[in-house]
Amino acid sequence: MEPDWTCPFCSLLCDSFALDGELVLHGSDCPRARAGLAAHAPREAPAAFVDGAALPAQEALAEAARRLARWRQPLFGGLGTDMAGARALFRLAARTGAVYDHADGQALMHGLRALQDRGQCTTTLAEIRARADLLVCVGTQAIAHYPEFFRRCGLDRPGTPCQRLVFLGVAPPAGLPAQVPVQGIAGSGDLFADLQQLAAGVVAAPVRDADPELAELAAALRAARYAVLVWEAATLPPHGALAVEVLQRIAATLNRDTRAATFALGGSDGAYAVQQVFTWLSGLPLRTRAGPDGLEHDPLRFAGPRLLENHGVDGLLWVWSFAPDRLPPATDLPRIVLGPAGMGPRLREADAAQRCVFLPVATPGLDAAGHLFRADGVVVPLVAARAADVPGVGRVATGLLELLEAQA
Repeated sequence: MEPDWTCPFCSLLCDSFALDGELVLHGSDCPRARAGLAAHAPREAPAAFVDGAALPAQEALAEAARRLARWRQPLFGGLGTDMAGARALFRLAARTGAVYDHADGQALMHGLRALQDRGQCTTTLAEIRARADLLVCVGTQAIAHYPEFFRRCGLDRPGTPCQRLVFLGVAPPAGLPAQVPVQGIAGSGDLFADLQQLAAGVVAAPVRDADPELAELAAALRAARYAVLVWEAATLPPHGALAVEVLQRIAATLNRDTRAATFALGGSDGAYAVQQVFTWLSGLPLRTRAGPDGLEHDPLRFAGPRLLENHGVDGLLWVWSFAPDRLPPATDLPRIVLGPAGMGPRLREADAAQRCVFLPVATPGLDAAGHLFRADGVVVPLVAARAADVPGVGRVATGLLELLEAQA
């Protein structure tokens, strides 16, 4: 079968797959794509409900708008949506004075805070395929969560420019391309300390009691024509922003004499799309409040989990249009949930249907067309894989905004 589908289930957005009418994947054995498809099949009939009682979609939407209007400071959480959904949600957040944070906001903040403090030097999948001769995976096995990563980097091609693949702080995984020599460097067990030593090594500074493998890797980075340091936000320790700053410093140092860059694995489930859209619409990223005095960004104070735990908000609008099993976090606050049709029965099974309005929405790249940001910052269009009579997040959020305006 000819490739005709772009997979929305991770931020690599692979476009070399094909689907048949039964949502069976062809052209790849990617476990993440297969799990995503399996979660949406068999198809659930879309059914809205209010406090567990089924209602027509328009009546449930009107009740959601009435409840949202009563909240003084809601949290827009999850935010698993595409660019059109993000645009509509930003307008709704600005109208309701909401705080907004993605479900994977903690991991997302590692890279953001490093970018704000230090800047960054990144690359693309195409550049890696065409130029990278040394690939260093720092604290990540990469394919554990992004199974197609090394194939997307071209490491399975006989003519790949990559001459060496190194794993720092983790053991090399199974199933790596046979064309490229692989090395594992255990390090000291403290990833940040190892990166500090590596940073000193790339400027040829003497390091007392230096790890010989790290010293050799530093020399290899200096000698490489195009080195790429790969990191994964979700696998970094709590002080991950500091580790990312060191990675960016290493890349900047190497670029004085050769070519080097970093590549971040993350941003799946619409995280990069929402971050980009909210930032270009407002000038500020996620973990921002649209308050009475204007926009206020604070990545610690406006962390979604913290606000829910401390009751810093009075209601939760949870948006998740991808996996139907990613339910809103447990809370005694009232909730409005936008999710795939299959999420409704799961909310009932988890006894989470009370004080909850559920509105079914389409999954981008499955039930509806859309656009997402790929891991390397490229906007990729999605096509619907099947016909579905269910609105997207953008349409539902716009409907809520119109009802709020009519009530004002």
